Amino acid sequence: MNRKIIISGGGTGGHIFPALSIAREIRKRDPETSLLFVGAKGKMEMEKIPASGFPIIGLPVEGLHRKRIHKNILVLFKLIISMFKAARILRTFRPDLVIGVGGYASGPILGMAVLKRIPFVIQEQNSYAGITNRSLGSKAARIFVAYPEMNRYFPEQKITLSGNPVREEVIHEHVKAMEAYRHFDIHPGKPVILILGGSQGAATINQSILSHLDLIEGENIHILWQTGMFYYRQIKEEIKGKDLRNLTFVDFINRMDLAYKLAAVIVSRAGAGTISELCCVGKPIILVPSPNVADDHQTRNAMVLVKNDAAILVSDTDAASSLIPEALKLIKNERYQSVLAGNCKKMALPDSTKIIVDEIFNLMQPL
Repeated sequence: MNRKIIISGGGTGGHIFPALSIAREIRKRDPETSLLFVGAKGKMEMEKIPASGFPIIGLPVEGLHRKRIHKNILVLFKLIISMFKAARILRTFRPDLVIGVGGYASGPILGMAVLKRIPFVIQEQNSYAGITNRSLGSKAARIFVAYPEMNRYFPEQKITLSGNPVREEVIHEHVKAMEAYRHFDIHPGKPVILILGGSQGAATINQSILSHLDLIEGENIHILWQTGMFYYRQIKEEIKGKDLRNLTFVDFINRMDLAYKLAAVIVSRAGAGTISELCCVGKPIILVPSPNVADDHQTRNAMVLVKNDAAILVSDTDAASSLIPEALKLIKNERYQSVLAGNCKKMALPDSTKIIVDEIFNLMQPL
């Protein structure tokens, strides 16, 4: 008898990449397991999951509108349709277990799993549990969390502190520094500040760099800057003709393993998956939480590290004026870099995927 597992959730890379890590580990251990993803129509999982070799079904579910409340009538209608479709998926696929990885796409499947008494587990990436996971936590067979003290949201006896699964390809220890410098065409004589704003980019982080180009060019450093695909053309036009020898900018970094390798300091948003990767990498980091997320959970994620002297926090409000000066200050302070990197590494949970799949298989015994 083969195992059948549904993995549901998505919307952002922070939900999709952990889901893929779990799926790959399951497939590696038991290639006979049947896996099916369920996501939200029109979201990035509908492209990323099939590209990784897994089947996916999309639901018309959407998230709540916090500003344009009248649009939530349509959201409610789509949720009802998604619940019926989720019931049909469960009836047809007949999973032995459902894994919810967060995001509103997981709500209908997990909700119907409760009604049909199908066991399910939750993987909560953030230090502040989302509304879907909070509401369903008491019914879950197991809840995998990335931060301590999550018994504020879930029954303590159901919690496993696993950490967030991270992409193995971005934390390879065998990557050579010179390979990284050559890949990005950066001279190895200068310390590198890696600045990330996510795949789409972050306006305030980008503006901080644009506002301090003269300061950057006056320092003995190099900045590797992922502008985000949304902002790349605008930024390229804005700095056209400037002689910027201390700055390399790209729309998207495909070889993040190489970027991490050459970075002396990393500036990033504070998504849960990103933080988990950065802890495994073990570099000094400056976090700029996005204000455009539910319940300000990126600030809550960042504060867990800040309280452990494992990261510096610069608010999005202050980033345009103070982010680059703060990064330049840190790049000159090797002692504090060492403190931050050491404390960050202590918070890493590199065996997260193994822990999660171990427990999933235990829950599904005997098969």
